Amino acid sequence: MSIGNSPEADRPSVGAALQKARIGAGLTVEEVSTTTRVRIPLVHAIEQDDFSRCGGDVYARGHIRALARAVSLDPRPLIDQFDAEHGGRPAPTPAAPLFEAERIRSEPRRPNWTAAMVAAIVAVVGFAGFTLFTGGDKSNGGPVAAGDAHAKAPAPTRHPSTIKPPIKPDPEPSDSAVAGLPKDKVTIKVTARDGQSWISAKDANGKLLEDGLLKQGESKTITDKKRIDLVLGNAGAVQLYVNGKEVKQVGEKGTVERLSYTPGDPQAG
Repeated sequence: MSIGNSPEADRPSVGAALQKARIGAGLTVEEVSTTTRVRIPLVHAIEQDDFSRCGGDVYARGHIRALARAVSLDPRPLIDQFDAEHGGRPAPTPAAPLFEAERIRSEPRRPNWTAAMVAAIVAVVGFAGFTLFTGGDKSNGGPVAAGDAHAKAPAPTRHPSTIKPPIKPDPEPSDSAVAGLPKDKVTIKVTARDGQSWISAKDANGKLLEDGLLKQGESKTITDKKRIDLVLGNAGAVQLYVNGKEVKQVGEKGTVERLSYTPGDPQAG
């Protein structure tokens, strides 16, 4: 009797799934290596399901997680598949049994004379202060004469002009503040508004200006005199300002967009 292939047998391996997702995202091994800081030979080995170079299962899981995020892939199923194929995660070491400490007969407490003395001094000072500010100002209940030397003068009132208004903190700069940048340069501001995205930016000579993963809520501002070549790994999740103007509809979520900008009005190359 023959047994048909199970769904697990048809499922691609961890390395094959990462390679397929990378190719589908339009990324090269070099671009993924630059984004994740995983060396190029190690990326090739993982895509061939060779995890012997990772230095252990813990490091292998970390590399799988980083590569999956770089190609917009959920890393959890791949980690579970890796654990299933490599014996699973090691069981946690049970904690050592706790032994009840020997009870020691407590010694009788000695009176704390220092604390008692401090409390007495505080009480005396408090009573003296209360008497000074209350008992000394009491009158005999009769009217106060106009020329009475003991009559208290009313407290002086400040003129409104002498009262300084509170200093207001400087407002935080808004996204539109980049509009005042020099017009002879190209300035790009990228904000991960709806999710994380990795970005890569080079100048006209191919020099790397910025490269890395931009987490949700973070922003990067890049400036060059001639041209900036920009690569966005998750274009639909970013908000893009070029030379002070917002670029609408940069791309869809999960897509890779390659853009080029020069000084002046933003026009994608």
